[in-house]
Amino acid sequence: MLYPLKFQPILKEMIWGGKKIPQKLNVEVAEDVKIGENFAVSGLKNDLSVVSNGELAGKNMLELIEAYKGDLLGEKVYQQFGTNFPLLIKYIDANDDLSIQVHPDDELAKVKHDSFGKTEMWYVVDAEKGAGLISGFSKKTTAGEFETYHSSGKLMELMAKHPTAEGDAFFIPAGKVHSIGSGNLIAEIQQTSDITYRIYDFDRRDKFGNPRELHHELAMDAMDFSDDASGKVDYQAVVNSSVNVASCQYFTTNMLQVEGGLQKDYSEKKSFVILMNVGGACTIKANGVDVELKEMEATLLPAAINEVEISAEGTAKLLEVYIEA
Repeated sequence: MLYPLKFQPILKEMIWGGKKIPQKLNVEVAEDVKIGENFAVSGLKNDLSVVSNGELAGKNMLELIEAYKGDLLGEKVYQQFGTNFPLLIKYIDANDDLSIQVHPDDELAKVKHDSFGKTEMWYVVDAEKGAGLISGFSKKTTAGEFETYHSSGKLMELMAKHPTAEGDAFFIPAGKVHSIGSGNLIAEIQQTSDITYRIYDFDRRDKFGNPRELHHELAMDAMDFSDDASGKVDYQAVVNSSVNVASCQYFTTNMLQVEGGLQKDYSEKKSFVILMNVGGACTIKANGVDVELKEMEATLLPAAINEVEISAEGTAKLLEVYIEA
């Protein structure tokens, strides 16, 4: 019988990373290693999540899908994606600014990379004083005007900068230029894709002294030059109730703020559900299995699970993620 699944963290060293993720997860890393991301739930071919709890411990995501098919993903999701897990669930520690970048949509990604595109959303778990991010242009522009700003060293004048605070959420469709600024701890939900086109990287060099690769021509093909929307999402959390934060064809994300105990009925859902802890601590119980979920951890509820009990120590904030199949 399937049960709530937790996975071994997949930690990613990044030039802009820090120490917050391993500290939150109580994982030791070398002093000189900067961790930028944790892939909490991943079906990427070279980064398959591996179960860390229960009888299925040691099984990777591909093995799970091959064994349980629609019981894991949901029948319609399995029919659409087969053995490709459709979402990548991660946490990001921006100790320094990320590059200014853009992601391709499905059509462009298919042609250029035989891959899915990358639409994503961010939830700000924590933000240091003065932290912010870039989302969209400061005004509608054109490819020619963009090239003028870029070549004259004035690109930042064209970027729309937004301050961030805990609880802020931003929806970042493919084609939107963006960057996470330093001081942000972010929960990210995205399509399963690892394609990023770097536009500008602040002239940084990697640990070997080499400038990081930029992807100007690809980015020009991918960018939506008319996008001057912030992408910021307005929502109001309600205790012990699911409140929608973002919905698109690729995923639905709700805020579920839990206090005390809560029974959830997922029988109407036609897909798996992922619960991402973005604050506090809680216990998830289903099919007789208890899973403790700390901040910066996530659990996958297979589609075959209908009834779930959630109990919180004080208040727990969960992002509830699934696919509208």
